[in-house]
Amino acid sequence: MHKTPLEISLKANPDQKIPWRCAVCGFVFTGEKPPKGCPVCHSPSYEFIPEKDRQQLTYNGEKFDIMLINGSSHRAGNTGYMADLAEAVLRERGVSYRRFNLSEYVIDYCWCCYAVRAESCAYPCRNKKDDMPAFHAMLAASKAVIIVSPINWNGMSARLKVFLDRTTCMENLFHINKPGLTEGKVAGILVQGHEDGAIKTAMDIWLNFQQLGYVLAPFGIAFRTHGSHFNSVTDREFFQNDELIVRHTRGVVNNVIETMQLDIGEKLKGKLVPVTE
Repeated sequence: MHKTPLEISLKANPDQKIPWRCAVCGFVFTGEKPPKGCPVCHSPSYEFIPEKDRQQLTYNGEKFDIMLINGSSHRAGNTGYMADLAEAVLRERGVSYRRFNLSEYVIDYCWCCYAVRAESCAYPCRNKKDDMPAFHAMLAASKAVIIVSPINWNGMSARLKVFLDRTTCMENLFHINKPGLTEGKVAGILVQGHEDGAIKTAMDIWLNFQQLGYVLAPFGIAFRTHGSHFNSVTDREFFQNDELIVRHTRGVVNNVIETMQLDIGEKLKGKLVPVTE
């Protein structure tokens, strides 16, 4: 499975006291290992990552196939488990990919430049100080995206919503008569949660990518929920012993790969009529 920064750092510095930051709430603890749990938000120890001077995310320009995005505030929780399952298929199929847990990055809210005037919202984004410009460039460079999302109040997480809001500058290219960067790319959507809201969450996410010109892979959405009548503390055991979440996740990732390999984007180039809001 994907090695976390925590696991890599522990192996390299087994006895060194370092600061550990909770990726959920930002609490910092100093020690040889992270605490057993966060005293502020009660997240387990695997949500801690080694704290270091922040460096802005950059993109080296190297082309790759698929972006795998974990949109949960809990980088190693149940949504992270679903992302792990997806990542295993990507490795097995030998496609090039990059995985991102959004809680590890700094993504500011959208400035809504479009509300001032349409031409003010353009690519590259005017906010160049956070990690989103690199994400923009990778969305343009990759062939497909797989979004893994939790269900929060019958919708996606706030982190993922802000990420998707920040793709407005790419969508708006079609409105200001500039060449688009995303039409014909492929999308797949994976959703998990404690209770209801899976279909709505998936559709909210899909609407964003549809407006960017993405093509949803056939059978490109999968979701799994546990149930409100269970205590949420039992969710992790349920998901990690559930055969359906494994089968459906693997199916969606396979379908994204197969659709991507048809080179639909290249075949549709110059033939699409952008229809966006």
